[in-house]
Amino acid sequence: MEKKITKEKKMDRRVRKTRRALKEALIEKLKDKPIQEITVREIADEIDINRGTFYQHYRDIYDMLSQIEAELFEEFGELLDNSDKHHTQNIMSTFIGFVTLLKENSDLVLVLLGPNGDPAFVDRVKEMVREHVIDAWMRVNSSESMRYFDYYYEFVVAGCIGLFQKWLATGAKETPEELAELIDAILNGGSNMIHRMNK
Repeated sequence: MEKKITKEKKMDRRVRKTRRALKEALIEKLKDKPIQEITVREIADEIDINRGTFYQHYRDIYDMLSQIEAELFEEFGELLDNSDKHHTQNIMSTFIGFVTLLKENSDLVLVLLGPNGDPAFVDRVKEMVREHVIDAWMRVNSSESMRYFDYYYEFVVAGCIGLFQKWLATGAKETPEELAELIDAILNGGSNMIHRMNK
């Protein structure tokens, strides 16, 4: 029984190692060209495996990217769910957690946000965050303030995406805590402005 468990653990490690290598190979290819120009053969040759091994893990390149994005969204969703459970009591920890997640996946995030990335990725992030932000917003603001919310939200999201791209592309020199404080200052400044416009 013990030998069987050890064998399964080795298999799990081998699977994780192969999938990690495939992921890294895809990210490298996406730095140079869009996904529709990337072939399974290219990815397989990059890490010295046969195409059959690739197909043990993914149906095709699009399925591979979809699964990689899903893993990132799962982590992102856990952050937002945890924040929702604590309401607005610890919003800074959510910022820090999100920025830390971006840094840990910097190569992937940069290609997804870049010219060869996936536009649907950005749209999905925006929708996930929007649902969370609306709930948090309504807990501390009147319904009348929703009049300008969509403008504010689109402006902030576009700015944050640019900020994250710049931060990651220049080596993420600031700590997640420092960047979270900057985001918090921007969000609070914009929120205060909306309150003034509604008076």
